[in-house]
Amino acid sequence: MARTSVVAVIGDSHVDPGSDAERFAEGLGRRIVDHGWRVQTGGLGGVMEAACRGARASARWTPGATVGLLPGLDPADANPHVDLAIPTGLGHVRNLLVAQADAVVAVGGRAGTLTEMGFAWMCGRLLLAWRGGGWSGRLADTRIDDRARRPDVHEDRVFGVDTPDEAAALLEAYLPIYARRVRVDVR
Repeated sequence: MARTSVVAVIGDSHVDPGSDAERFAEGLGRRIVDHGWRVQTGGLGGVMEAACRGARASARWTPGATVGLLPGLDPADANPHVDLAIPTGLGHVRNLLVAQADAVVAVGGRAGTLTEMGFAWMCGRLLLAWRGGGWSGRLADTRIDDRARRPDVHEDRVFGVDTPDEAAALLEAYLPIYARRVRVDVR
């Protein structure tokens, strides 16, 4: 039996209800589970909660489809849509764990999101970014640095997306390629 792919959704911990970022994250969470993948987040509010809420709205949702890697020690801190709350006690250091998913999709974000994107880039993960605001908008369609991360992917970059459907299509196309882990030069 093949392992289920895990897609991390990262971004702002506070978003305005009904905002473009919230709608994108919710639609993205739904499409991730629609494709049979799991949603991983930092487990808190904002983009993380919207993605988990969307995942729960999928007709293919099953218990365990949403995972929250919490920065603190209390599983009760997880948003109500997290199926599996993992309290790490690591604070911001848990961002490295979130970035270890098979793919990472950034939605807006400030400094914490930037660190997760940097970790995902350094670890050779498939990295997508919503072309909206925050760090995702700044880094969409760019290379974070000049390291040769994936010699098997000539167009390797932070893949910019505008819609959840576009993100799902890129995930479907590239997850099998990026699932093959490679050693990335850390210099």
